[in-house]
Amino acid sequence: MEEFQFGANILENLTTGMYRNPLILYREYIQNSCDSIDKAVAKGLLPSIEQGKIEIWLNTDTRTIEIEDNGTGIPEKDFARVLGNIADSDKILGEDKGFRGIGRLCGLAYCNKLEFQSKSAGENKISVLSCDAQKMRALLAEHQSKQKRYLASDILKEVYSFSSKIDTDIDKHFFKVVLYDVNELSDNILNITLIKDYLSFVAPVPYQNSFIFRKSIYDYAKNLGVHIDEYSISVNSEPIVKKYVTVLKEKTGQKYDDVEGVSFKEFYDDNRNLAAWMWVGVYQFKQAIPKNNLMRGLRLRKENIQIGDEDALQKLFKEDRGNSYFIGEVFALDDNLIPNSQRDYFNQNLAREKFENLLKQYFNDDLYKTYYNASTINSGYNKIEKFETLQAEFLETERTGFAGIEHRTQKEDELEKAKLDAQKARAEIDKKISKANSDTPLFNQVANIIQKKREEHNKQPNSPTATSLPTPPNNDKEDKYGKKQNWRVDKLARLNKQERKLVGRIFDVIFTVTDKVTAEKIVTKIEETLK
Repeated sequence: MEEFQFGANILENLTTGMYRNPLILYREYIQNSCDSIDKAVAKGLLPSIEQGKIEIWLNTDTRTIEIEDNGTGIPEKDFARVLGNIADSDKILGEDKGFRGIGRLCGLAYCNKLEFQSKSAGENKISVLSCDAQKMRALLAEHQSKQKRYLASDILKEVYSFSSKIDTDIDKHFFKVVLYDVNELSDNILNITLIKDYLSFVAPVPYQNSFIFRKSIYDYAKNLGVHIDEYSISVNSEPIVKKYVTVLKEKTGQKYDDVEGVSFKEFYDDNRNLAAWMWVGVYQFKQAIPKNNLMRGLRLRKENIQIGDEDALQKLFKEDRGNSYFIGEVFALDDNLIPNSQRDYFNQNLAREKFENLLKQYFNDDLYKTYYNASTINSGYNKIEKFETLQAEFLETERTGFAGIEHRTQKEDELEKAKLDAQKARAEIDKKISKANSDTPLFNQVANIIQKKREEHNKQPNSPTATSLPTPPNNDKEDKYGKKQNWRVDKLARLNKQERKLVGRIFDVIFTVTDKVTAEKIVTKIEETLK
């Protein structure tokens, strides 16, 4: 029988061609470290996963990256087999976070030398595998240009170098990955800020202490009987945490809303087994969350490691914008939901299909109604507030004096339109609020928050207070009650009646043909000149 062989191009597919984002290499190595720590706990080498450590060290001067864990390590007798083979992992699907045995190769794409070091407890040797990544790329180039034909095994034999060194600390156990001479095209994987931001939402780490809803999330998970795997991960000694906050910011960086709470949802399969659960932040839903908010989007997680990016679940919403309105996490629990080789989503199977149907129903009912109805309510309050502001401005201008009849008529028409819009908005708000209790639990929470914020707004000393629309005058001298009207030209005492009338007409034209700010500047300058 003919023996089938793998061509050299498979190495490029598993290294440079495997991942779009170079930062993913951190996720791949961290995933392996988590599995090793889990095994160390199971074997009694560590009391708990909290005692496990994954330390990342970056040196931008030497362009070196080190990733080390205190998991079980690999015994000397297994080292060459485990690391030398490709896609022949000892890990178990459904138990281990990684299981294909290909992720460790990703570092070859970004450095000139990749090294693995490991030691198992009870041994006095550190096993080392050095991989000449620069030579690998040169051999692949030869193969692709048809200069010479290589099999994948031929190239691995050329670039792999196994060795060992003595370590007298018998109890020590670890695994370390070292990338030497990181190439300049891969500067992002040496950018500490980018790495910390990336890992803060991708890695299986705790929520930062300042996120006040962390306890609610932990308590909910505990009540469900599920555990959120969390590991101690640091970059240059700085602990990595999930950077969830309670403040939402505009693109300018200015705050526009606060997260006031969290809401939860479970998803069960046909056998009433818990397939997934999620939490979602509750706020006023004034707008889609700008991308400068790092926590934006519902994040999909398996074993608390993020699957894909912040938009992995976007396709399950009926509108493309849907996911951008939310912050939160979906924890997939079903063992049959298997991350694909790039870990940007799940493999296609029946479990995935059912999982998507469960989420779609919730996303396109409860979540859609929440942001759509909240948007309607917020838009309605904006119209009411616009009317209140215009009314306050009208009353103030009435006190200080309009430029003329046309100016006053223009403002009356503007105010009357705003009043009608506000009345329609009030009716729509009342309709939405009345349905909140019977609609969805999440929208009910949101509606209560919006109402509360509106009441707080109305209590502010500088908030315009809604009153009845001012009554227009019946002539240019007095209103219907005989009250004399104030005109801006009345302040120009130096001018006679005819001159004031002419200047008043000029003021009227200025205010009716240009914007308020410009008109005010021009008229004020004229007043200063004529006083």
